[in-house]
Formats: sequence, C-alpha cells, structure tokens
Amino acid sequence: MSALEWYAHKSLGDGIFWIQERFYESGNRANIWLVRGSEQDVVIDTGLGLRSLPEYLYSSGLLQDHGAKEDAERRPLLAVATHVHFDHSGGLYQFDRVAVHHAEAEALARGDNFETVTWLSDSEVVRAPSPGWRARQFRVQAVQPTLILQDGDVINLGDRQLTVMHMPGHSRGSICLHDKDRKILFSGDVLYDGSLIDWLPYSRISDYVGTCERLIELVDRGLVEKVLPGHFNTFGAERLFRLASNYISKAGICHRVSTFAMRSLASLALRVANSRSSP
Repeated sequence: MSALEWYAHKSLGDGIFWIQERFYESGNRANIWLVRGSEQDVVIDTGLGLRSLPEYLYSSGLLQDHGAKEDAERRPLLAVATHVHFDHSGGLYQFDRVAVHHAEAEALARGDNFETVTWLSDSEVVRAPSPGWRARQFRVQAVQPTLILQDGDVINLGDRQLTVMHMPGHSRGSICLHDKDRKILFSGDVLYDGSLIDWLPYSRISDYVGTCERLIELVDRGLVEKVLPGHFNTFGAERLFRLASNYISKAGICHRVSTFAMRSLASLALRVANSRSSP
C-alpha cells in the first residue's frame, strides 16, 4: 500500500493540516498535525509509521508552496512528539530532525517499548500496510532526538512560534505546543474530548491535576481559543475548561486507588507483550 493510500488529510486553514491514518481504526488512532511556517514546517506527532509520512507530505503537495517550482529548495521539516507513546511516535524514525521532551528522550533513544506502551492488534489495522504484515511485528524504533525540549522553549517557524509547555500526568514527558499569537493549543494526549488516561506506566495523577490547573489558567487569561488534540475532534476554550475542571474534581482518593490497580495490571500486560520476540 502506498503512503498516498494510507494517509488522508484536510486543511484547517492558516497553514494547518489535520492528517490521519485511514486504515488504523482504533480509539488509539492519533491526530497528526502539519503546521507550515515561512522558515520551517513542523509535524506534530507521527502516528504508527507503517507507511512513510514524509513521502505522503511531499507527494500529496502539502509541503509545496503555491506557485513554487517543483525543484524549489525545501524548508526544514521538524517532527515533534507530544510524548513517546506508540500511536504518536511510531513514525519518528522516518524524519531527519526529531524533537521530544527531555523526560522521554532516553526512552525514545533506546526504543523502550514499555514506556511507549506499545499495544497493537491485527483487528485495529483493517488493511495491511504491506503483504504479510502482522501487529505482533510492530515496535517503536529507537530514534536519537536531534532537539531536546524543555518547558518554555520556543520552536520558531518564522512567521509563527510554538511555545513548549511541559504538561506531565498522562506521561512524564507530555507536552503541549502553544501558538500564542493565534491562541491555538496543540494538546497531544494531555487533554482531548474523551476519557483521559492516567493509569499507564509513568502516568501520575498529582502531576495531571497540576497540568489541568495550568490549562484552566490559560483559559482564564484568554490565551486559548482553539484546541487541536491528540485524539478525536477539535474544540474550544469552554470545553477545555470543562474537561480540565472535571478531571480535577474526580481525582480523589477513590480514583487514585482504582487507578493504582489499573496501572499495575497495565504494566504487567505491557511487560509480557513486549517481552515476546518478533518473528
């Protein structure tokens, strides 16, 4: 299957494109965002990487400026992982320039499929990307990041800047990217319009509460109007406020006890699954 078949996209305007893997039918299917700048383009998350995402970006014309010649010099392209979970980081190995938060850089560099929580089934991939492909063969490949991110760093695209916000809780290295001028927040799995996951290895409820408090502050200060999340549909500031507030209100002792049990089971299952050697 070609990259042009595997992926699909739509434009949200203002140089932002929403890309998805068509034949990965799962709640884990991540949104992939392309943000175009005057001096640099950025891909936010990369999906599973079962087909070449860079090939799709170029062959679909997403990285070609209107009216530019085909042999025109290409702008630098940076792939940024909002975190290293498999559904977001699987395609990072396809890019020459890769950025990740320092808390998860080592896990990515060694291809730690426990921390990437790699968990994929044949039933979720409804069309095999290549003959004989099986989900048990899938692993997040080790990638040496070329850019290590910290809270407050700014990724300069020329005519727009994305500010890194370290937002742990879902994972220890989760980040949001904030386009302050346009009041757009790329939230990764920090917050999306669905059940938030805080029971994985390296999830931490107390961190998540602090992160949600920080998100509420963004809304209170009028700094976010649109959220482009890691899963499901986009939403606005009012929904962001409600989702963050709901998480805080439910993060009591009962939730913490039940989450501890779920995390223990998930950790065991992931260790077993990732101890099996690929054929």
